[in-house]
Amino acid sequence: MTSSTKLTRALVDVAMGRAPADLVIRGGKWVSVQSGEIIPRTDIAIVDGHIAYVGSDASHAIGNTTKVVEAKGSYLVPGLLDAHMHVESGMVTVTEFVRAVAVRGTTGMFIDPHEMANVFGLKGVKLMVDEAQKQPIHVWVQMPSCVPSSPGFETPGASIGPEDVAQAMKWKGIIGLGEMMNFPAVVKGDKNLLDEMSVTHAAGKTIGGHYASPDLGLPFHGYIAGGAEDDHEGTRFEDAVARVRQGMKVMLRYGSAWHDVAIGAKAITEKKLDSRRFILCTDDSHAATLVKDGHMDRVLRHAISEGLNPMTAIQMMTINAAEHFGLTKEMGMIAPGRWADVLLVDDLMNFKAGMVIAKGQVIAENGKLQVTLPVVKHPKWAKKSVHLKRTLKAEDFALRTRAGNGSEVDAHVIGVIENQAPTHHLKVKVTAENGEVHADIKRGLAKIALVERHRGTGGVMVGLVSGFGLNKKCAIGSTVAHDSHHMIVVGTDEECMALAANELAKAGGGQIVVKDGKVIGQVELQIAGLMSTEHADVVAKKAAAVLNGFVECGCKLNNPNMQLSLLGLVVIPELRISDKGLVDVTNFDFISVLDD
Repeated sequence: MTSSTKLTRALVDVAMGRAPADLVIRGGKWVSVQSGEIIPRTDIAIVDGHIAYVGSDASHAIGNTTKVVEAKGSYLVPGLLDAHMHVESGMVTVTEFVRAVAVRGTTGMFIDPHEMANVFGLKGVKLMVDEAQKQPIHVWVQMPSCVPSSPGFETPGASIGPEDVAQAMKWKGIIGLGEMMNFPAVVKGDKNLLDEMSVTHAAGKTIGGHYASPDLGLPFHGYIAGGAEDDHEGTRFEDAVARVRQGMKVMLRYGSAWHDVAIGAKAITEKKLDSRRFILCTDDSHAATLVKDGHMDRVLRHAISEGLNPMTAIQMMTINAAEHFGLTKEMGMIAPGRWADVLLVDDLMNFKAGMVIAKGQVIAENGKLQVTLPVVKHPKWAKKSVHLKRTLKAEDFALRTRAGNGSEVDAHVIGVIENQAPTHHLKVKVTAENGEVHADIKRGLAKIALVERHRGTGGVMVGLVSGFGLNKKCAIGSTVAHDSHHMIVVGTDEECMALAANELAKAGGGQIVVKDGKVIGQVELQIAGLMSTEHADVVAKKAAAVLNGFVECGCKLNNPNMQLSLLGLVVIPELRISDKGLVDVTNFDFISVLDD
């Protein structure tokens, strides 16, 4: 008898009362996302981790060994699913991310480890897949697609091609292809990217999208024709409408820094588009956000506050997500045959999971984890990823100009936009001083440097950035720098910038704030320079010190470390920096920092 046949027999026997359930939940209000109803006085019988019966009376399934949970009128909600996210953004491992979010009602995550892939390639992805398989909740992995994100525009730590994607599609736990970020290359017919998409399509798996352009003309249509099935990069009302009409699923983000739900939800509440074409996700959540505010429960509360009906919002992070990935036979609803992922919740409007059941097991109650998480040992190679050619000095962060002393020079400046991934391409006049251009606190201009850290080339590319509001003698550094994950340092003082870079290298990666020549905040991220092995609450405290450091340096942005981490992402308009130069992403070309 196969395991599938054995499960089927067990489900039928429990449903019919011929065998006892492992667990029965009694007297709850069933949030039936498949029918859009809330049904009172509902019982659920569970066996072998799966739901066998949902109805008004499960007493026939209760035996001497059955555990009974009295719902006492609580809502019975399907476990929440995050349809698109990057574990690395939480600065913790898969296991520690699960520790932080499972207690809040997240029972499934669709993760794209392209940060790890950009540092360590296929072996880094496999490390994440193996850890994901050991968790008490469902963790599906999307195979990273664009590694590097834009060939020719940056020097990656590793690369992934169609052969790697084809190999990964055979792994247990791989659910599809991660966000196809290099939309210009797709539109131009790049063979490698089209082959990656074709391989995924042939495997019957989902192709993730990422069209970060306001152009809804032919490039948009060409990109969709390539096979991308969802998109989380549309930040305008018209973006949501256009994507739904073209058959895509719109993913509305509410992470630590990307707040796109408010605008996108209007396509449902005002335009009256079918909500089943919309999905909620986080994309990137900082450890501090997870610990303090929550995960998908936070997204749900926010979505409801933006006018979405609670049932609609719950559907968008349960059945809609499961359907998108072809998993409705396994999850996304409370119904027979599905995994028993059930939340007991007292108030849908102010959503908080009182009890979390995942894979038929009570894993959390009243915010406390009730199960032991796996102990994962990471190999030594995963903790050695920061390679500098030499100790850096202040002069390495000089922005040199050929203009004469006191002359005005036109500068191309990266303009940060609060709570959004795109940047502005600013053109600002700056003054040359003894062959250099310095930061200008009064005008809000800071220096930005990208330090190559994968191959130890010694390369340091220096530019200018506006929007952080730094008004002190300081520097902030990070090895979390999507997607190539070189080292990024922003600062107003070259000595502070050098100190920040050198201290990060000593720590094996992380984020750091230096003010007046002293380290005032630091979180160490030894695994790939992206993740800590410590618990999320510990990482959150250290990360909070970094955020406080931003404030001490004059920054008032919401989650500025997220903004910092994207300044090297050379596929999101308008202006980014790479180890090869300043990139005009709108035109996909290199430009000079200074027109001198």
